[in-house]
Amino acid sequence: MSKKASIDTTQWDTAVEISGVTKIFTQWQRENSSRGVLRNLFKPQKKIITALDDVSLTVKRGEFVAYAGPNGAGKSTTMKLLAGMLQPTTGSVKVMELSPDKDRIKLMKRLGVLFGNRTELWWDHPVSQSFEWKKVVWAIPDEVYKRNLEMVTELLDIGDLLKTFTRELSLGQRMKADLALLLLHSPEVILLDEPTLGLDVVAKRQMINFLKKINRENNVTIIVTSHDMDDLEEMAQRILMIANGKIAYDGDFDGLRSIAQNSTKVIVTTDTGVTEYEINLQTNPINSLLRRLSEVEGIRDVEIKKAPIEAVIAELYRGWRGA
Repeated sequence: MSKKASIDTTQWDTAVEISGVTKIFTQWQRENSSRGVLRNLFKPQKKIITALDDVSLTVKRGEFVAYAGPNGAGKSTTMKLLAGMLQPTTGSVKVMELSPDKDRIKLMKRLGVLFGNRTELWWDHPVSQSFEWKKVVWAIPDEVYKRNLEMVTELLDIGDLLKTFTRELSLGQRMKADLALLLLHSPEVILLDEPTLGLDVVAKRQMINFLKKINRENNVTIIVTSHDMDDLEEMAQRILMIANGKIAYDGDFDGLRSIAQNSTKVIVTTDTGVTEYEINLQTNPINSLLRRLSEVEGIRDVEIKKAPIEAVIAELYRGWRGA
């Protein structure tokens, strides 16, 4: 995937557009008792689930966006709509001006999708054979395939995995191989659902650095979901939060801390010991804080810690669940 030449985006600057989308599922209810079984025969019971409720959002070309929310909030449903695996009940979905439903073949040539709990690798074959299969089926030009294969092999450190059978890979190794597979055709938009699932510290660092690199250098648009908020904060510049089927927040991570009103910890080391304070930087600006500290004698060190993003998100989840 070589670095792309500058592109005129005055005519087309939107990678993903979701407009007024509602997605409703019907769940048929069953009972185990004999009376319940008979009742269901004559009067079936069903439950209506609104996974997405009039959702609208836009992602610009080249953005790296985190998409987060509690379990059952609608994250996976959104990703499947973008990938064409589901269709909205109402509203419209466009990816690079294409409909995932009507223009599926055209879109797949420009889209990459990775779900952490699934694989497209051939289970009983070496990883390299899955790569070769994609080259042939997707008609990837030789020079593009060779260039991308060299890139993913080096940056994801999968050289030792290419001759290994997929069934013999660890979860972390399979995740890296799956990511490599989806990048072989140079997708312009990538949808990642839990891409760091099962990765150890070293592999996770490789994955995150690689994603940031292709976003920055190749202008690849990335939308990623994860339950690891620290990973999301490191990867993405923008975060979309969904709760109860609606977009609850759209902005940066510092904005999340502000609306949650989490305190920042200030740890001051003096000649006499260490003292920890909690302050709100909204009411106590950092320049004012540092000026006041400079007037205190005997200070040897000052450490300022933002509120952990995990704690911020947990607080917001509790509030949304109560609402």
